[in-house]
Amino acid sequence: MNQTTRITPQGLARHEAQVARDLEMLNLPPRDWVPPLNRDGVRVLDVVVIGAGMNGIAAAGALIFKGIRNIAVLEESARGQEGPWVTTARMDTLRSPKTLPGPCFGTPSLTFRAWYEASFGAEAWAGLYKIHNATWQDYLGWLQRVLRLPIEHGVRVTRISPADGLLRLTLSDGRKLLARRVVMATGRAGAGGLHMPGFVAPDLFPDLAALAPTPIDFAALRGKSIGLIGGGASAWDNAATALEQGAAEAHLYVRRATLPQINKGRGSAGPGFHMGWDALSLEQRWDLVVYMHDAQAPPPHETVKRALKLPGFHIHLATPVHAARRGASGVVLELGGREVSHDFLIIGTGFVVDMDRVPELVDFAPHIARWQDAYTPPPGKARPEMAAFPHLGPGLELQPRDAGAPPELGLIHLMNYGAHATHGGIASDIPGVVVAGEKVSTAILRHFFRAEIGALRRELEAFDEPELEGTPFFVPR
Repeated sequence: MNQTTRITPQGLARHEAQVARDLEMLNLPPRDWVPPLNRDGVRVLDVVVIGAGMNGIAAAGALIFKGIRNIAVLEESARGQEGPWVTTARMDTLRSPKTLPGPCFGTPSLTFRAWYEASFGAEAWAGLYKIHNATWQDYLGWLQRVLRLPIEHGVRVTRISPADGLLRLTLSDGRKLLARRVVMATGRAGAGGLHMPGFVAPDLFPDLAALAPTPIDFAALRGKSIGLIGGGASAWDNAATALEQGAAEAHLYVRRATLPQINKGRGSAGPGFHMGWDALSLEQRWDLVVYMHDAQAPPPHETVKRALKLPGFHIHLATPVHAARRGASGVVLELGGREVSHDFLIIGTGFVVDMDRVPELVDFAPHIARWQDAYTPPPGKARPEMAAFPHLGPGLELQPRDAGAPPELGLIHLMNYGAHATHGGIASDIPGVVVAGEKVSTAILRHFFRAEIGALRRELEAFDEPELEGTPFFVPR
């Protein structure tokens, strides 16, 4: 919950005037230079960005700042609900340090700190430990507004189909759009969804079980005994939230005998890993992916302390769940030689990457190259869940796995967790989001420039502003 109070709107208004001046001094955004493309008398959108959260802002802003302005940003959620921050993310604060700049496009006045100080004052910034979720959501909403991003809320893309060199998007309201490129800024679950362990009986849902990163009615769990599967941050956060909202007990079941100790993700958050990852060979990248995958990440110490101080919290290490099924009066967990019962089960086992489970890409999924198509690891280094990641191009674009792939497949850029194996954590974690936006927007710019060089050359040849008029050297035509 946001625990700060805005000092005066005048401070933010003055800051927004500074943002406008900074962008004017940088000549941003430039004019729309991409020649228009029409089909059936209607101008085709140059780019559609799916998602108006953190990654969508980074992609859309980077495109507009490169003079690619005929774009649309489509967001399924209502305004102020984009991403997980105030909906399903149940930590008190972001896990990243407060000094992260945010999707600022290299402009100091667009950073989180600049916005925060303008909104709450320098003293409040000095006293801030980490960023509250709702505060981060407010900052992202401010970026949407101050950058004047063309966002349409409450609309979902249900299908992306090839359309004779373009992409046809079918929307939840029945409309169809044509676009030259699509950027899927669809978050952690956008490349396959949430992980559902095979040992959990499907008939537990929805009355007796929920996946952690989904809406949960915690008020209905007051006085109840809650079982949670998973040892990651999300499981801990959900346990703490349930207890804070009145649950009697929260039991966390963890396979590992000890929790991971070091967050290697923080150790790889920097320019080298963000911008150099895809310069490595396939073998080197795979070795890094396997190392990070095997190391896992511990829950933040703030999250652990939050849960441990709550009466009713219990953690069971070295206790894998073998089965979860419906019992006579709740959920029965089989723990190997014994059974326990709970009133409700929350499953915090993370996300899965499976391009066959991305509904928008049903027309392309069989033809999308995966890492298993591009690289065969040496003995001992095979990780099937990582081999399923898509093998992307330098602009995070999908690559074909077979000769029968629709040529339009490469017009789709996957700016979500699916990019992790090919490009590192730039499209899934806050510190690298600007790098992902730059890679995607630069790739799209280069594509448009190559595709439109004929029209751009004609425009260049037609350019006629006499430089020497008014001097003795002017030669009239």
